[in-house]
Amino acid sequence: MSSACCCNVAAPRLSGHWIAGYQDTAAGRVPRVFSRWTWRDRLGAYAVRWGIGRMRYTVPPGLYAVGAPGPDSPLLVSANYKLSFDHVRRAIAGVDVWLLVLDTKGVNVWCAAGKGTFGTDELVGRLAATGAGKVVVHRTLIVPQLGAPGVAAHEVSRRTGFRCVYGPVRTRDLPAFLRDGMRATPDMRRVSFTLRERLAVVPVELVRHFVPALAATAALVLMTGFGSHGSRLSWDRALWVCGAVGANYLFGLIGVPVLLPWLPGRAFAVKGAVVGALLGVALVGCSPWGWQGKGTVALLSVAACSFFGLTFTGSTPYTSASGVRRELRWAIPLQGVAAITGALGWVAAQFV
Repeated sequence: MSSACCCNVAAPRLSGHWIAGYQDTAAGRVPRVFSRWTWRDRLGAYAVRWGIGRMRYTVPPGLYAVGAPGPDSPLLVSANYKLSFDHVRRAIAGVDVWLLVLDTKGVNVWCAAGKGTFGTDELVGRLAATGAGKVVVHRTLIVPQLGAPGVAAHEVSRRTGFRCVYGPVRTRDLPAFLRDGMRATPDMRRVSFTLRERLAVVPVELVRHFVPALAATAALVLMTGFGSHGSRLSWDRALWVCGAVGANYLFGLIGVPVLLPWLPGRAFAVKGAVVGALLGVALVGCSPWGWQGKGTVALLSVAACSFFGLTFTGSTPYTSASGVRRELRWAIPLQGVAAITGALGWVAAQFV
């Protein structure tokens, strides 16, 4: 038995609730998957949106059958991040297709293309490992448009004989794309980033930054118990600190994506800094400290919200991978300087 068959001969060990059975092919046994979602799929999708089990939410890479595909059926490519996999299989309900899942280390197509895991070498290698060329008689791969930055179509064609056709941006357009002879309308090529889509990236960031926010709150509260007041903790000031940190946490992680199209500047660090400056002005107005403390409050808000804004730079269609790297190079040092200056000013303000 060839090595290509071995990859899918192991498929019967798969026991996921999304496995509907198996289909014998010229390259070995291929798992057939359900198109519909179960409550476990919905619960899993909700959990990963909140960062729960995010990097473990995967399916084994390989070749899968959706419906009852034959040698002439389309061959689609996706990532092994289960949420991406689930959206594809649900979108093509009622359509018979082969689905080639690449090993993207549990990362979605768009991010994996930027990281290089959804790339030419992985695609070429997965075609060989699964024996997909024996399963279909045509030589056409339908690659997600958002995966295009990682795939060199001419190189794939040279090394495998398969032609890459880039599919629509959204999985829901796949049935129409396939029905119309793999022709995409201008709307299928257009990347949107609506309010709902922007809010979808918020929960995982809220969870990811929750513990650091608590640590910052604790550190700043402890500082209020020292200085000119001796070792007594001022509860009214401690509560104010909790509210100020909480406001930065929420406005930085929710306000930036909500207001994104209207905030000035192209860099996300700048957009976040604008939100931080506005919040800082509001906090200064109700600060119990003198002018020294008020200045550090504003500076810390700018640094915090700028950093929170920067966390979204790789989650939107506003930037490219190279643009993200350029922004990180100058934004992180500036944010560090602002944060350190603000922290030192905060300590000094406790003695004034």
